[in-house]
Amino acid sequence: MQPTQPAAVNRRTSRLPRGARRLQLLRAAQDVFVAHGFHAAAMDDIAVRAGVSKPVLYQHFPGKRELYLALLEEHVSELADRVGEAMGRTADNRARVDAAVGAYFDFIDADGEAFRLVFESDLRNDDDVRAIVDRGTRVCVEAIAGVIAADTGLDPERAHLLASGLTGLSGTAARWWLPQKGTVSRDEAVSLMSALAWRGISGFPRVDGDAGS
Repeated sequence: MQPTQPAAVNRRTSRLPRGARRLQLLRAAQDVFVAHGFHAAAMDDIAVRAGVSKPVLYQHFPGKRELYLALLEEHVSELADRVGEAMGRTADNRARVDAAVGAYFDFIDADGEAFRLVFESDLRNDDDVRAIVDRGTRVCVEAIAGVIAADTGLDPERAHLLASGLTGLSGTAARWWLPQKGTVSRDEAVSLMSALAWRGISGFPRVDGDAGS
């Protein structure tokens, strides 16, 4: 049975600028994908959720897969930006670790369960999906690895290994924490995980002999 077009579709909605319309469609698609997963979601459902006709939806995205990839790209870029900004916010090593861990917690907590599109996609075996997620992970790792290498003098391979461990710890811990946040606050969770990470990273002295604070 085809979903009925909601009354929300009106002339004012149809005149949205292209950029605003695209954002509206992405938000609607996110709701549907998070609720049903990629395979069970339908373009009909997304159009209804956005309050537009299917032709309007197809004007912006030629298909469900293209819409999903655009949404995934948006979230992966957001996470990479959060991590990059966190690492550049301070020169204090201890604070950098706290900021990097916090970036993952903030990303996962920012928009309900949208993080599942990045970390738990039911389309993760798709080559394009995997490429987008891998690229986002690589950007995060490189941002952290660059700081580690500069501060410790470690070679790129070892700096990237440590950075990969920190990103893996942060992402896994933040996903576990989300349903528990009623009993463990965000600040406490970040403090616990960054303390765990710092115990290891602080064992590598800075090149100038200052182990950081």
